[in-house]
Amino acid sequence: MNYRTKHLIIAVLLIGFRTLNAQVSTNPELLTVDQLFSDEFKQERERKIQWIKNGEAYVTIEKSSARPNADELVKYNSATQKKSYLVPADALITEGKSLSVESFSLSPDESKVLIFTNTSRVWRLNTKGDYWVYDLSTKTLKQLGAALKTSSLMFAKFSFNNRFVYYVYNFNIYKEDYQTGETTQLTFDGTGDIINGTFDWAYEEEFGKRDGFTISPKDHHLAFWQIDATDIGTFYMINNTDSIYSKPLPLQYPKVGQDPSAAKIGLINLVDKKISWIPLPGGEKENYIPGIQWVTDDLLLIQQMNRHQNKLIVWSYAPSKDLLSKVYEEKEDTWVDLLYPDISAGNWENNDLPLIDKNTKFLRMTENDEWRHIYSVSVSSGTKKLVTPFNYDVAAMRNTTEKDVYFIASPNNSTQRYLFLTDLKGNGKAKRLTPDSFKGINNYDISPNGKYAIHAHQSTTEVRTVRFISLPNHKTIKVLVDNQAYKQKLYSLELPEVKFSKVKTEEGIEMDVRSVLPTNFDPSKKYPVIFHVYGEPWGQEAIDSQIGHWNIMMAQKGYVIIDMDNRGTPCLKGSAWRKSIYRKIGIINTRDQALAAKELLKLDYLDENRTAVWGHSGGGSMTLNLLFQYPETYKTGVAMAAVSNQLIYDNIYQERYMGLPQENKEDFIKGSPVTYAKNLEGNLLIIHGTADDNVHYQSAELLINELIKQNKQFQFMAYPNRSHGIREGENTSRHLYTLLTNYIMENTPPD
Repeated sequence: MNYRTKHLIIAVLLIGFRTLNAQVSTNPELLTVDQLFSDEFKQERERKIQWIKNGEAYVTIEKSSARPNADELVKYNSATQKKSYLVPADALITEGKSLSVESFSLSPDESKVLIFTNTSRVWRLNTKGDYWVYDLSTKTLKQLGAALKTSSLMFAKFSFNNRFVYYVYNFNIYKEDYQTGETTQLTFDGTGDIINGTFDWAYEEEFGKRDGFTISPKDHHLAFWQIDATDIGTFYMINNTDSIYSKPLPLQYPKVGQDPSAAKIGLINLVDKKISWIPLPGGEKENYIPGIQWVTDDLLLIQQMNRHQNKLIVWSYAPSKDLLSKVYEEKEDTWVDLLYPDISAGNWENNDLPLIDKNTKFLRMTENDEWRHIYSVSVSSGTKKLVTPFNYDVAAMRNTTEKDVYFIASPNNSTQRYLFLTDLKGNGKAKRLTPDSFKGINNYDISPNGKYAIHAHQSTTEVRTVRFISLPNHKTIKVLVDNQAYKQKLYSLELPEVKFSKVKTEEGIEMDVRSVLPTNFDPSKKYPVIFHVYGEPWGQEAIDSQIGHWNIMMAQKGYVIIDMDNRGTPCLKGSAWRKSIYRKIGIINTRDQALAAKELLKLDYLDENRTAVWGHSGGGSMTLNLLFQYPETYKTGVAMAAVSNQLIYDNIYQERYMGLPQENKEDFIKGSPVTYAKNLEGNLLIIHGTADDNVHYQSAELLINELIKQNKQFQFMAYPNRSHGIREGENTSRHLYTLLTNYIMENTPPD
């Protein structure tokens, strides 16, 4: 067996998209860019739900059949799927208009519904808005904070006695008696520099923190974050289009190497309204606090990380004794993960540690050994016990029952995900619950009692479907989304073959490969190649999921589209695989991708002279590094929203994976695309939004200046007032992908 056969492509999985297509249509259609952004290929999505009665029922938002386009809250019995109306549309009318329900929550006794409406965006999500309380007993609807500015309240939640509602307004925390409307301000120093009950840009972006306060189980205390961003530098974006004069858009943004915002935890005594501060050691600017949660009314768990993010301490704090105790400590030579960036992880805003055994223990996923495992930890003693003693990674935790824990894993194939169940005592036995018929990517929203779940499934051969199931038998109770209309429309297209394989580089690194082959593929021909890349710790690309309409369109035009996952990506290949990128972003991941591409391009049907690479965000950075460091391999590149210089990105992300530039600045320089801009030989298109609050437009301009200095020719497109996703504004997405398509076709033409 020759080298190419043995080491280049192994464990090949052929996907019969074209066979499915032939069963549906004898006159297949070809996609256009315009179709990608029309409703023609729109998929059905499931509605958001909230579990109630411990999972024996759930509530969701539906459109009323009686009042056109009006929202109402509908309740379903989990076992029978019997439908009833929790809040009918007629109950959600104020001043003759129906409330549009963005989201909702129920009071602890489930007698009242808190409705979030008229929302506005803060950074990523719509977290400001108006709140209304609907009383299920009295059938009355009242607005909270009626005298306050419209669309300005954040994170409203009921007290445990169901009488009061707490919320954030103008960086301060308020308490309101929803029946009388009496409002009490609890903090007074919030200004925008001092932030109470919510977070600055960096905490939201990198720790997923938005809601910044929590109430003790018996309403005795309210614990909250206070962020002091006074000393954080202001980055100014410029709005040039909404007025004849430009307008600066200020953003508090801590750049890598700069001090973080100071953070501390305040405790409000809800009886006398006095505020005390929990005496965490280590300094407010040299430590992060990514999580707090109540265990009992007199015991708070606090998660604290050091600046390098390679040490996590879990503290317990008893307000009645003013007693702070260290419960648990975890250290890594690289970094400690809090939010595991798996494709099935979800739950982005919640860093809470799952409590078990009547709240005497919590669960923590760690990578202190070869694999990512679940441990149980005693709240009182800190004693650890391994719950998942298996020789494979846990991708994500799900709910627990009295005896077991649900988790996501895929022991034999990192491109897929399945649901498992194991004993909390760590007896070494795990049962896969996802049936073999659901091959691919599976995700679950499991009820609090562990008896039911919303199960979503997709693969390269199956469109996304969603069903309501019982657990642990995984029996379908009701199909929620079947996407049959979309499926029929999809199969009317000329569809490509998708192939999974593995490639081994000359350095012995084996990587997963997903290849989308041209329609009517002929292995005796030569085809141009599009490498789609990401390559950083927050993304896995070569997965067994739907391949996307743009990929289908480009395959119809005669391209091979390839996704590969290098070391450092969140594949289920062990801790060493994921952590090897520490202090080497831009180096090890770039080299893995380039050497893997070198091997793949030995395939007879791939044209090594017609190669393009593109990516967004971290994928944009990877595109630049590949084009600059390996110009002999990559002839054309399109880099969107790329970090060109690691020394200008935010401190939490960049320092987590690269260290502090005060200690190893050379690693930041070695990994930055701008360092290698002088090597550009091929075609380059740079794309950036001028209002990108994540990767600033500055990044593009610094790269442009270096390319000019080096007399390198390139193309550039700025999208005015578009943020990191480059999607705001009429027709933006269609324009962006038309630009991408045309540039690749002009510079890497198909036959």
